[in-house]
Amino acid sequence: MTFANIYPKDFPDQDVYAVIGNPIEHSKSPLIQAEFARQTGDKSFVYGRILAPLDQFQRTVEDFFADGGKGLNVTVPFKLEAYQMATHKSEAAVIAQAANVLYLKDGQLCCDNTDGVGLCNDLNRLLQKLGKHLQGARVLLLGAGGAAQGVIHPLLQAHVEQIFIWNRTHAKAQQLHAIFPDVDPLTSDELLTQAPFDLIINATASGLSNISPISSNTLRAIVSQKTIVYDMVYGQQTPFMKDAQSLGLQAFDGLGMLVEQAAQSYRIWRGVNHTLNIEQTLQLVRSA
Repeated sequence: MTFANIYPKDFPDQDVYAVIGNPIEHSKSPLIQAEFARQTGDKSFVYGRILAPLDQFQRTVEDFFADGGKGLNVTVPFKLEAYQMATHKSEAAVIAQAANVLYLKDGQLCCDNTDGVGLCNDLNRLLQKLGKHLQGARVLLLGAGGAAQGVIHPLLQAHVEQIFIWNRTHAKAQQLHAIFPDVDPLTSDELLTQAPFDLIINATASGLSNISPISSNTLRAIVSQKTIVYDMVYGQQTPFMKDAQSLGLQAFDGLGMLVEQAAQSYRIWRGVNHTLNIEQTLQLVRSA
């Protein structure tokens, strides 16, 4: 796939947005955002990609807005830098210590984080189809990095019964407990005593390396036939998902989270609260 960076000056009569990262060529965000603009009849909305050099993220962002750009989605590895360079930070961004949305307001660079809301919206959509609810669920988060930190607060706001965290390095799970006292870090032994869980979320990037965060034997020991499994990685059947399916469990990837966080970004930028057709957008992306 080849592409060229989008430049606002090339679209003088339109509002230019983009996703910025490194790498970026395989991002599905332009397809998703273009579909939202189509659904809302937003003909002035243009969205592209920007490949930022690893050591020039801030300059690339500053140039984009100086040229008239309206807003950015930020992906790996720049979410921390995006958060740090923003003047005004949303509550969600502060809690996550990371930002995936940038925009200007009254001349100030603002940031937000829609990952957690995107996850919860997707989980609610999926669970509703299964006759289940996120509220009251016992949730196990696998991983204690930035992805986990960014979704804990929205999960708590969704009134789950309890959030447990397991990480290969237990000290990192304890660090998240220090930030979120309502979250329980588990050792491997405690993982077994607290089982089974209603929902297990893989918040690690293990799927990108074609490995599972836990062994298939451990997974078997901590689930019931009612357990739902969710992997934030999207676009493939990860080993974690395959292990769950081999046990007869429902397993979902993170594409819905990507679409839902993008929808929230679109609403923030365009100042609208349109009911966007998430199912239709998901079908479009999966078939592309």
